Amino acid sequence: MAKKSNRVQVILECTEHKDSGLPGTSRYITTKNKKNTPERLEVKKFNPILKKMTVHKEIK
Repeated sequence: MAKKSNRVQVILECTEHKDSGLPGTSRYITTKNKKNTPERLEVKKFNPILKKMTVHKEIK
C-alpha cells in the first residue's frame, strides 16, 4: 500500500497582472508540503507579459 503524501500541487498567479489591464495571465504550477506550510504561498516569479519580476500568490 502506498504512503499518503503531504505534498500537493498549487497554482501561483500574478497579483500585478490583473491591475495592468493586459490580456492573458501569468501562472506557475508548483508543489508544497501542506504540513509544513499550511498558509498560502507568496513567491517572486518572472511575469513574461509584463517582462519583470512580480509577486505570485497561491490561488485555490
